[in-house]
Amino acid sequence: MFKVDSTKCVGCGLCIKDCFVKDIELSDGKAVIKNKNCFKCGHCIAVCPTNAILTDDYNMTDVLEYNEEKFKIDSDNLLNFIRFERTIRHFKDLDVEDEKLLKIIEAGRFTQTGSNAQNVNYVVVKENVKKVREITLEILEKYGRHIIENSDNVLYKRYAKMWINMHKDFTENPAGEDRLFFKAPALIMVTSEHAINAGLAAANMKMMVDALGLGTVFSGFLVKASQENPKLKEFLGINRAEEIVACLVIGYPNIKYKRTTPRKKANIIWK
Repeated sequence: MFKVDSTKCVGCGLCIKDCFVKDIELSDGKAVIKNKNCFKCGHCIAVCPTNAILTDDYNMTDVLEYNEEKFKIDSDNLLNFIRFERTIRHFKDLDVEDEKLLKIIEAGRFTQTGSNAQNVNYVVVKENVKKVREITLEILEKYGRHIIENSDNVLYKRYAKMWINMHKDFTENPAGEDRLFFKAPALIMVTSEHAINAGLAAANMKMMVDALGLGTVFSGFLVKASQENPKLKEFLGINRAEEIVACLVIGYPNIKYKRTTPRKKANIIWK
């Protein structure tokens, strides 16, 4: 429940103005939260000039006072940071500390979600990377054979042959070349019933990965395997109603890039 400390409230009305669901009203010069339509977005906490609003729905230690020096990011630096982001497929034989993985998840946790659903969850895999690789390749190998037998799509068949060969290589030499996870030491699955919410979280998590000096590749192959066969989700303990929207393959990069890369011009429609 969200509450107003009337001893601190000055009746400025900022929380009322910013409440999208109109769940706050002014009574006797003080803000009152009705807690009827509230979906706990916390905007009232963030906008209050006297810090008069609190809740027992969340841990209030999450709340930080705005500090321009610590919060503001130069727009040109941010754009350059995004330009320099690369997909990493070469990793050092080094463990990724749990503290860093948790910080990556924090970047997802604080990402906005539609209607403040906060319906994004995470599965961290470290000890069972090899087993997840095994299950994923088994699914992809079977799906690949189905494509070859039933599809005329040239691109699909190319991937199908790749999956079959990847499974064959793994079966013959599990410690050999890894074209699925590239021998990275950690995976984070981002799951949700709402793909956009999970996708937004994964994008912020990617930036945190880079900020921590780590690297990642998004494994679309694993996501596809999870869509084709429930075995992978069952092994990971993921609710049937949720989908694996993204899989971040994470490790310390064993490659250094010297510059950004060019991209196609943006296709923009101005109205």
